[in-house]
Amino acid sequence: MTDRPNYVHEALELFARFGDREALVGGGRRLTYPQIAAEVRGLAGALQRHGVRPGDAVLMMLGNTVQAPLLQLALHLLGCRSMWIAPVTSRREIDEFVALARPDAFVHDPRATDSLGAEIAAGLSGVPVLCLGPGGSGPDLTASGHPPVDLPAGAPTPESFLQTSGTTGTPKLVHHRESFYRQILTLAADFRAAGFPLLRHLSHSPMWLASGQITTLFNLFTGGVLFLREQWDPAVFIRTVDAERLTSTFVTPPMLYEVLDHPALDGADFSAMFMFNVGAGPAAPARLRQAIARFGPCLRIVYGLSEAVVICALPGLTDDPEHPERLRSCGRPYGDVTVQIRDADGRVLPPGEDGEVWARTRLSFAGYHGQPELTAETLVDDWVRTRDIGHLDADGYLYLVDRLQDRILTRQRSWPIYSRPIEDVLAAHPQVRAAAVIGVPDPVAGELPYAYVVPAPGATVPGDELIALVTRELSETWAPGGVEFVEALPVNRSAKVDKRALRARYAAAHPADADPAVIGGRA
Repeated sequence: MTDRPNYVHEALELFARFGDREALVGGGRRLTYPQIAAEVRGLAGALQRHGVRPGDAVLMMLGNTVQAPLLQLALHLLGCRSMWIAPVTSRREIDEFVALARPDAFVHDPRATDSLGAEIAAGLSGVPVLCLGPGGSGPDLTASGHPPVDLPAGAPTPESFLQTSGTTGTPKLVHHRESFYRQILTLAADFRAAGFPLLRHLSHSPMWLASGQITTLFNLFTGGVLFLREQWDPAVFIRTVDAERLTSTFVTPPMLYEVLDHPALDGADFSAMFMFNVGAGPAAPARLRQAIARFGPCLRIVYGLSEAVVICALPGLTDDPEHPERLRSCGRPYGDVTVQIRDADGRVLPPGEDGEVWARTRLSFAGYHGQPELTAETLVDDWVRTRDIGHLDADGYLYLVDRLQDRILTRQRSWPIYSRPIEDVLAAHPQVRAAAVIGVPDPVAGELPYAYVVPAPGATVPGDELIALVTRELSETWAPGGVEFVEALPVNRSAKVDKRALRARYAAAHPADADPAVIGGRA
């Protein structure tokens, strides 16, 4: 509880200072800063009128629409807890989330979520259901005529609960307190003070992800224009960047590769691009060189996770002949972040030695909702254990080599194998567009690397040639035990390469080899 205005009051004051310039574009709407401020206050008044009170837990299911951030700001203005459902996840996960959330109200968009929102609403006995738009099973919050917001003194501070991307299994519910949002305000103020150009940012990151939260709010808090898109389409992406003179965006490596390989890129104007962010997974240096050649030094590598949204950044990416290795780096700590590399006993390791990445930042999470044991394992003395393996160089650049659970465990060779170096070597072959490596059982080695490779159109490169390439560039120890060619790599709902799906594919194709302790146990 606090008597001071919460962060949304400061955001609304910022919006007033930004004047009449454009703020949000999406779904056929183009809203100015005065319009979004009015909508935030109007939604807060509507929520109050329909019984939502400070401290209430409000379950939400919306797409990546202009109303999603406005609804969260309205709820946070009231001091509520926003609890975001990812509508793209499985029904089992949604049901588990709803049971864990124990909401006081449910808000959904009946125009976007079709029958799923109604099904969830029907299962919430005694919980008020509210809608963003007409045609739903509850009152429409967008209807006009709501009274002004009346905030009582001592209202609780706002909080959010978000799903992780599901990379390591069933998504966890990540808890962020108001300090997370105040740090976004601080970073935005630093950005404005530095004199950077106003952002015109294209975002495919929805608000149910931590990356969507910081992307959306940072752009609004800096006074830029945020373009929201629900569906990914490389042709639409290229056309929008060109037509809207966009200066900023964020893509995952698979999305970047689709843009680079798309015929619509020829002749498209990316000259206004100031900050072309690439993250949520490792990008192959060979593909980054292509991107640098096409887009110039606007590429920016970013690294973070739901529990610590931005850890490192590497802006102005170039193919520096004095430091070619930096194309494999994710940069140096960003903002207030401190990074350490630690061994299994928690001892800090010197530069050059691989260990687990630990990070400390005001953007870190407060814990996993309903999972105190997992919280205690992950959040240690304000340090977040990322479960990523990497090392720092002498200049403080961070290099990731794998996820902790993705290490390839060679029992006989007694040497750790990581997928990232193998993937980079494979992707550097001129007839390869993308590659992903997993560990699979082997009766002698314990585990061996196994590669899934997306060939270039019309390519006929044999798997033996790729295995020989890895042997030559790394060593026999790192050579894949097999190479399988695929049309595309599977991606999860965050557009990251889905290695869980690749392990399931391998297990289905090789049932005699599929040791559940090795394959399924790493899901």
